[in-house]
Amino acid sequence: MEATTTSLGNQAESEALAYLESNGCQLVVSNYRAKGGEIDHIVQHNGTLVFVEVRYRSDTSRGTGAETVTYRKKLKIIRTAEHFLLTHKQCRNMPCRFDVVSMGPSIDWIIQAFTLDT
Repeated sequence: MEATTTSLGNQAESEALAYLESNGCQLVVSNYRAKGGEIDHIVQHNGTLVFVEVRYRSDTSRGTGAETVTYRKKLKIIRTAEHFLLTHKQCRNMPCRFDVVSMGPSIDWIIQAFTLDT
């Protein structure tokens, strides 16, 4: 049976979370959804709230997973992060950042992959 895009994405997200946890991150929530967007994982890392986008590419000959995070996707993640902070008062004063975990032949964790300025 051939793997679907959804099942490959779910597997990549699970592997990325295991990788993040093995590197000191603590899961806050996975697959956080708000109108217009989703964040794959929200974790705490060294006192910082981290909004994580996971991207999978089986073939990196045309670019890595991280290179598929477009300006439009960044805006959606930022808006969704803003919604999370508005609805989770206990996190409002924490420093925040946006990371990307690029999955493929290897795992590449890009810390502070983009900022509010995108």
